[in-house]
Amino acid sequence: MSDINALQKEALAFRDARDWAQFHNAKDLAAGLSIEASELLECFLWKDAKSADPSKIREELADILVYALLLAHEAKIDIPSAVREKLTKNAIKYPVEKSKGRADKYDQL
Repeated sequence: MSDINALQKEALAFRDARDWAQFHNAKDLAAGLSIEASELLECFLWKDAKSADPSKIREELADILVYALLLAHEAKIDIPSAVREKLTKNAIKYPVEKSKGRADKYDQL
């Protein structure tokens, strides 16, 4: 079993012990994920990126990942294969020879 699958099982066990599955439909999990991402962004608000609190970044990133794991379970998405598929698509959109060292969007390369 992958580390991702093990983490997903831990998140599900945490959720199930509290009877929260009833609240975890795809829409609400996606909303929660977005809210947690905004809380991560708040760590950087009005400051230089290097002065953001690493412990707060760690905490918010963990929240984001937990919501993502729960949403993947709800949507029956295999995370490792989804990530690999996305990386393959992005490799086509962003070939190294055109995109290396550039922050341009794929249609601007």
